[in-house]
Amino acid sequence: MKLKEIQNLIKFVAKSGANEVSLEMEDVKITIKTSSGTPPIVVQEPIVVPQQPVSPVSIPTPDTIDPTPETPADDESNLITITSPIIGTFYRKPSPDKPTFVEVGDTISEGTVLCVIEAMKLFNDIESEISGKIVKILVDDSSPVEFDQPLFLVDPS
Repeated sequence: MKLKEIQNLIKFVAKSGANEVSLEMEDVKITIKTSSGTPPIVVQEPIVVPQQPVSPVSIPTPDTIDPTPETPADDESNLITITSPIIGTFYRKPSPDKPTFVEVGDTISEGTVLCVIEAMKLFNDIESEISGKIVKILVDDSSPVEFDQPLFLVDPS
């Protein structure tokens, strides 16, 4: 119901001399009460629509909890994470027409260039400080990276 319609209804009730009028529609309930010499009082109450019942939640009890912890499919506890030493844009190749520095499965040694990070128009070679095998590359080519963001996972064994 629009405000103009409510105002017209109030005027009509005031002129009719009725003390109280209630009007209930699908989305609104209006009660107008008048008394002699005072302006009408309008009470507008929203109609509450019943909600769907909430399904009960089962809370685990000590006898329903499995004592064996879940272990990930591949154990990453022995892997070393190589992180970004600077903020910039990560590149896997020295230039668009050259091959990538490293791929998953490549064996690296200390000093191997892993990627380039461009910061303020300067291209910084990121070299490995450990020897091992590249297990995972965590950043897409040409993506922005933050300081200390993980870039590579390396298996040192």
